[in-house]
Amino acid sequence: MAAPAIDLIRVKELVAKCLEARKMAYCPYSQFPVGAAILTADGAIITGCNVENASYGLTVCAERTAIQRAVVEGHRSFTAIAVTCDIKDHFVGPCGACRQVLMEFGGQWVVYLTKPDGSYRETSLEELLPLPFSPRHLGKD
Repeated sequence: MAAPAIDLIRVKELVAKCLEARKMAYCPYSQFPVGAAILTADGAIITGCNVENASYGLTVCAERTAIQRAVVEGHRSFTAIAVTCDIKDHFVGPCGACRQVLMEFGGQWVVYLTKPDGSYRETSLEELLPLPFSPRHLGKD
């Protein structure tokens, strides 16, 4: 099943929100700010940024921060995510852990890999995480 089409105005808004969220990152150790913006099925945009910790393993990525905020706000269905960092010369995708967390909420996500200048590449979660482990493997469709 293909991910739903998203109009260009919403895509640009999603990209702009992830760029704004990157500015809020708390990353005193890595100096690697990341921002994410999730589009919910009902049209809300929820943002997140990475939040580092002196105990490095407790650091939370921007994508997971956005998912956690969205869940707290009552959202469980999502259509797209835009992700950005400070790398200017190529597109960077979510880490493997974040890909798995996104998959928890379905594989039909459109993913916009965004550079700091606002340019983006459209892909899908299914492309980024082929052969995933998902709730359906636990009988939880």
